[in-house]
Parts: sequence; C-alpha cells; structure tokens
Amino acid sequence: MFLSELTVTNFRNYKKASMKFENQVNVILGENAQGKTNLLESIYVLAIAKSHRTSRDKELIKWDEEYAKIEGRVHKRIQSVSLEFIISSKGKKAKINSLEQKKLSSYIGTLNVVMFAPEDLNLVKGSPQVRRRFIDMEIGQVAPVYMHELNQYQHILQQRNHLLKQFHHDRDKNNIMLDILTSQLIDVAVKITERRFQFLKMLQKWAEQIHHGISRGLESLKIQYNPSVDVSEDMDLSKMVEVYYEKFAKLKEKEIERGLTLAGPHRDDMQFFVNGKDVQVYGSQGQQRTTALSVKLAEIELIKSEVGEYPILLLDDVLSELDDYRQSHLLNTIQDKVQTFVTTTSVDGIDHETLKKAAKFFITAGEAKEI
Repeated sequence: MFLSELTVTNFRNYKKASMKFENQVNVILGENAQGKTNLLESIYVLAIAKSHRTSRDKELIKWDEEYAKIEGRVHKRIQSVSLEFIISSKGKKAKINSLEQKKLSSYIGTLNVVMFAPEDLNLVKGSPQVRRRFIDMEIGQVAPVYMHELNQYQHILQQRNHLLKQFHHDRDKNNIMLDILTSQLIDVAVKITERRFQFLKMLQKWAEQIHHGISRGLESLKIQYNPSVDVSEDMDLSKMVEVYYEKFAKLKEKEIERGLTLAGPHRDDMQFFVNGKDVQVYGSQGQQRTTALSVKLAEIELIKSEVGEYPILLLDDVLSELDDYRQSHLLNTIQDKVQTFVTTTSVDGIDHETLKKAAKFFITAGEAKEI
C-alpha cells in the first residue's frame, strides 16, 4: 500500500498543506522546529486515529483553531480509498470514502504504518509503559477490535480504582460492586493478554531472523512477555480467568490499602534477551539499538503477513541516530519494497542509492514544497 496524497488543515503548525507522493522513499527536509515531525505525525494519526507523541488530542489542533483535519488517498493492492480524520472539541470523526465510521475500530487498519523515531530506541531500555504502548499500537493495526477491548479495559480500570479509593476511606462499604468490576475487568483482561501472547510470538519469529542478519549471525534474539498475573501462552481462556480470580483474591486487602488495581495488562511488561542475557541490563548501546531496529523491521514483515500488504514506514530523524552499518541495513531492507517517509535536516553523509532516487520535499514554518 502507499499514500499518494496528503492534505493537512489546522494540524499542529500547519494552516493548510497539500502534498503528492510517489510509491518510493520520500525525504522530508528542513531545519529543526519547522514541522517535519508534525507531517509524519499527521500520517500516523490518519492511520491509527491517535498520536504517537501525545494523548491530548487538543494539542494536535493549531492554536486558536476549532478543529484539525487530515485527508489522504491510500492505494492498496485491489482498491484506492480516501481517508478523512477530524479532531475537534466534540471528539474524533473518521471517514472512509466520505462515509463516516460509527466505530474507530472499523476505521483503524485501512492504512497501516510503522513509525520509527529516536524515542523507539528506548523500547529496550525505557519504561514498561513504552513497551506496553508499542504492543498496543501494533496489535491495534492488525486486529482493530483490540483497541475496543483496550478502551473497555481502561474504562473498567478507572471505575475499579475509583471504588478502591473509596474503600480505602470507608472499609465498611459493600463488596458487591467491587466483585462485579473485578469480574468485568478479568473478562477483558484475559482477551488482551491472549492477544499480546499471540502477537509477540509472531513478532519473535520475524525479529529473530532479522536480528541474526544485522548481527552477522553472532547474536540470537528472544522476546519474552511478562504478565503481572501468573498466566502463560499455553493456557486457554478459562484457565487464565481462574488464575486471574486467584490473583485478585490474594491482592484484595493490599489493593484496598493502596486504593489501586495492582495486577492486569496495565502492569505487564516484555523483555528482550540477546544470547540469553537481558539486553536492558547487560546489553551494550549497540546491542540495544540493534534489538530496537530488529523489532521495528519485524513489525513491517508481521503486518505484511497479517494484512497481505506492506505498511508505510515513517522514519522520524532516526537515520542520524544509527551508525553507517545499521543505516545501510535499514535502507537495504526497505529499498523498492516499502513506501517510506524520512525526516532529516540533511542527507549529506548518507551515501545510499535509496536516498539518491528519493523524492525530496522541503518544510519551512509549516509550508511544504517539493524540490
């Protein structure tokens, strides 16, 4: 798939900008703070219906404007579709071929993207929250219903935490509502956990091969999911539910004392092992970067295997963060295969055929011009 047209209105520092792209590498040039990253973010939002940089949608709307709008035309193997995404104080509105989608889960997945930004190099050494967000955003693209389950979970979690805080101040409160919310939470939690196990198993398959290649056959990568409840991928859902109930029964007094839900998908994490050693703890910076790069390139192959087409790749100022060898490996992988958008202040010093053939655009103060 590829994006042939993009129009942004009142998005970040853009008043209005329209661009046409080829199914190849598109380099977005410009000085810092001119809007290069904002442009890539708009493509990401068009695909995922949320930003990779902020959870506050109003930050996406240009100062003193009432709404932001992103429009694009996506060409897929068997059809071409127009997408429109609007953000305002009233919420989000998504359209496919001018038809408004009642649920975002029916919109997400029409355009698939993989974003690789400098902060993604923190996938290995960053906080568990970074890794959970990575898992959630990627599963949401190949299984949009997952986003619905995740929203359900967050809603129930908020209610349960609110009730636990009340219990903390009043121990005599009725337990029935807590039991109901615990049951509802578990029902959704096991579905999320099962999907995460399945996703990481697929990711492992691709990432292991890619990492082996980048490390010239010297390293073996393993990805491990660490749930906060003692469940495993070989359990069926009914067994998972049983284990979850046991866990919450044990935690009940502690949760009331803390006024907080202490287990569930919002507390899970994942680990990366290279040659049997935890990369976060024992890996060199080079190994950590190779792991992050392998995982990102594995995402591309995973999405291709699931939806039948390669996603669009968004490289936000990441080439300058990689050494020549990893740069070359990345550019060789995408060459003539994946439509790619690369932001950078300069292509000087990057001697690669892919960038020499690329279309180039220059961004100045929220205005785009092909060069």
